[in-house]
Amino acid sequence: MTLDISTAFESAATAYMLIDRDLRYVWVNRAYCEVTGRSPEQLLGRSVPEVFPAQGEAEAMLHASFERVFRSGRTDHLPLIPYPIADAEGQAEHRYWSATHTPIPGDDGRVQYLLQNTHDVTDLYMRAHRGEPGEKQLAERGKEGEMLLRAESVAQQNLELGMATRFFETVFDQAPSFIAIVSEPDHVFRLANRAYMQIVGVDRQLIGRPAREALPEVVEQGFMELLDQVWHSGEPLTMHGVQAYLEDDEGQRKEVFADFVYQPLFGPNGRTIGILIQGHDVTAQHRAVTELRNAEERFRTLAQNMPAHVWTARPDGMLDWVSDPIHAYAGTSDGQLLGEDWGRIVHPDDLAQVVPVWESSIARGETYETEFRLRRADGSWRWFLVRAVPVRDPEGRIAQWIGTNTDIEDRKATEATLAELNATLEERVENRNRALEEVNATLRQSQKMEAIGNLAGGVAHDFNNLLQAITGSLQLAQRELGPDAPAARRIGQAMGAVERGATLAAQLLAFGRRQPLEPRAVDLGRMLDELTPILRSAVGEGVRVETRVAPGLWNTLVDAANLENALLNLVVNARDAMQGQGRLTIELGNTEIDAGTARAMTDVVPGEYVRLSVKDDGSGMEPEVIEKIFEPFFTTKPEGKGTGLGMAMVYGFVKQSGGHVTIDSAPGCGTTVRVYLPRSLRTAAPAPQRSAGPVLGGRETVLLVEDDFDVRQVAAEMLEDLGYAVITAEDADAGLGVIESDRGFDLLLTDVVMPGRLTSREMAERAQALRPGLPVLFASGYSRDAIVHDGRLDEGIQLLPKPYRRETLARRLRELLDRPAGSESAAAPSKATPRPAPTPAVAPAPVMPARTEGIGGLRVVVCEDDTFIRLDLVEMLMAAGAEVREAATGAQALALLEAAPADRLLIDVGLPDRSGLEVARDAVARQPDLSVIFATGRDTVPGAENLPQARVLTKPFGQEALLRAVGLA
Repeated sequence: MTLDISTAFESAATAYMLIDRDLRYVWVNRAYCEVTGRSPEQLLGRSVPEVFPAQGEAEAMLHASFERVFRSGRTDHLPLIPYPIADAEGQAEHRYWSATHTPIPGDDGRVQYLLQNTHDVTDLYMRAHRGEPGEKQLAERGKEGEMLLRAESVAQQNLELGMATRFFETVFDQAPSFIAIVSEPDHVFRLANRAYMQIVGVDRQLIGRPAREALPEVVEQGFMELLDQVWHSGEPLTMHGVQAYLEDDEGQRKEVFADFVYQPLFGPNGRTIGILIQGHDVTAQHRAVTELRNAEERFRTLAQNMPAHVWTARPDGMLDWVSDPIHAYAGTSDGQLLGEDWGRIVHPDDLAQVVPVWESSIARGETYETEFRLRRADGSWRWFLVRAVPVRDPEGRIAQWIGTNTDIEDRKATEATLAELNATLEERVENRNRALEEVNATLRQSQKMEAIGNLAGGVAHDFNNLLQAITGSLQLAQRELGPDAPAARRIGQAMGAVERGATLAAQLLAFGRRQPLEPRAVDLGRMLDELTPILRSAVGEGVRVETRVAPGLWNTLVDAANLENALLNLVVNARDAMQGQGRLTIELGNTEIDAGTARAMTDVVPGEYVRLSVKDDGSGMEPEVIEKIFEPFFTTKPEGKGTGLGMAMVYGFVKQSGGHVTIDSAPGCGTTVRVYLPRSLRTAAPAPQRSAGPVLGGRETVLLVEDDFDVRQVAAEMLEDLGYAVITAEDADAGLGVIESDRGFDLLLTDVVMPGRLTSREMAERAQALRPGLPVLFASGYSRDAIVHDGRLDEGIQLLPKPYRRETLARRLRELLDRPAGSESAAAPSKATPRPAPTPAVAPAPVMPARTEGIGGLRVVVCEDDTFIRLDLVEMLMAAGAEVREAATGAQALALLEAAPADRLLIDVGLPDRSGLEVARDAVARQPDLSVIFATGRDTVPGAENLPQARVLTKPFGQEALLRAVGLA
């Protein structure tokens, strides 16, 4: 049989009720409803004060008992409590009760409910107090009355004690310090005020629990041992700034600092019965002090590492600290320069002005700022800007001064320099304007020469076509006449005029930088030795010719025949200036043009050059003559003595060769012409030999492609006269039609510049692809960019300049037709291979490691869109033993690396199709061990730092820097 507790309480004769912590009814039994005259519906869910309101002593006694139970968790008794209850009519009836309050804990051990067992003792109380009180009446009332009176007395005392206790608890709770009391050897909490609970957690259950159980997180922090020490020794213990770690209400670990006293409490027998814990939470103060200390340390660290000097002073201006940089500067040690001792390093001339300013700032509490000189450890003086600002406390009083000394010696020097510059500003502006005017004049002259050159080139093209038609016709007519025919002499005169016209056209092309050059590596010293007899003959016996060749003369890449013509022109001009009498000096030497000089010379690349100087002691020239000397058809010679194209030809040829020409002359002081030709690392090569044998024809078939009708007709007749079969086409499109047909022919003779969809170059390449080994001969009076790039005839191109004679045509045809199949001269025209730029000046460059198998096997890909520079780089690397492949675009470079790996990629940053940095990234992604050298005019290449083996080679640079950068030096 199971006992129903609810049924048992319901059947009890005494009254029971259950309330929660808010004093609301949770349950009542039948007896409670009967004794109070209320139904369960009138009670449940409502609070006790709401149902049974009371004031004064009754309310105080009841609520004090409730509070003791909920706080301590112990049963509390009220032997007698007067408590009125309203009856059914609402009239208050004075009743007396005896109650027991029992705590009911929840799942967490905390008191959640209070069970009240109450007895109505009103009748007993009234019988005990009936009549006048006295000994006789008390005796008659018996034991029951005596016990009731005692209960009343106890209740009154309990009320008074409870009120006193609550008063002291209120005092404790409102105390600014935390207070707790523990008793017994295991330190059971008996009291803890609000400040203490705020530290340990307001939701903790401390009262009645031992310290080890109530505060388990501090057990291992030594506080239990301190409590034990005070308990056993009876001696108080005081601690300051003690660190503790507690758990807050959310279970998070927190750090606190406290000053506290453990004060032992003694009983009547003098033995310890408890410990009073009293103290202050100093966490905020401790953190403020720590932060202040850290701030001071940060300030000191910052001050010690600042480039400026830092110092601090007291409110009265006496220095109390200086940073180490001040001691290092002045050569002093710690302890020196404090107080007023700082004046010992101030310049005597400045000290008298400085002190009053400092004193004034201290008096006014304003920022201090001045300039004076401080003595350095080596005895020298430097100017400093000295500033100090006041630091104020919360009340606004100055607590400290913080000052800095900033070195302004350089600024002072700059100010002095500026003052001096301002004094000479007008003169410098005038000089600058004059220099700019000279530069502008040079630029205008260069632009004028370029414009005239373009015009001359265009005229020469049409002129050469006309001359070709005339030449061919005259030669064919001459062959039909006997040598004694009257017209033969006239035809010969006409041929002479044609040749003079051809010379004139060639000079125009030279000036316009449009002639197709065939440069090779030339030793100018050897060339001058071979040419000197001719030069002596040209100037005559009245001119003494002296030649000087510097030792170790570099080679240069130049068209030797055109250079000989240019030198002959200069020598003849010098002879005429000396009127056939005087001394002519020809010098050859090595030189280098740096970047600054190149900028002043306009249109000049810095680098290494071979200098050819022609100096005479003739009449010299006026400045206005020098300004026009390179213009075509300008001459100082009498009419009929010169064409005015000699110096123009020299100028155009040198510029087309990547060089530069200067003239130094003055009336009566002679003239010196200096020609600068870029250095070449190639070995000097002999000039190609042209056949000079008898004129022979042939039986082969020639495909002739020419857009000019007259030229095409005359050329066809010349070919047929030589015995060749001829197929003609009026342009490249028509020529391609013949090439793609099944018609047979043995050689392609084509003009260069023709109208139409297809260029002659493209047609020739297509012909070579369809007919491998087919000889191709280009005929042109003005090649433009089809077969000439940067002034150099493209590699593999065979050119027949217009106008050409029958004999020249015949020999060139036999040269090509008689060569073995597959030889270089008969191969397809290759893509343009430009001539090199001059070697730039040497600049520092990083060193790349060479390959372990030796520098001779180093594989380098050079990617540079400037053809001059690219060819020069290739020359230098090949001369050092590297295997070099070249590309003009990023796509070509990647294709070369795809075809075969390389050890180095030497690449320009600015390329026509994409940036060099992007190309390098793609290349390294394909070949991670590839080393990249960026050749650029900048010191750095942003983004290159992400490539592990990348270096920057700053332009301009020379051979040594280049070889060192790639690991060949």
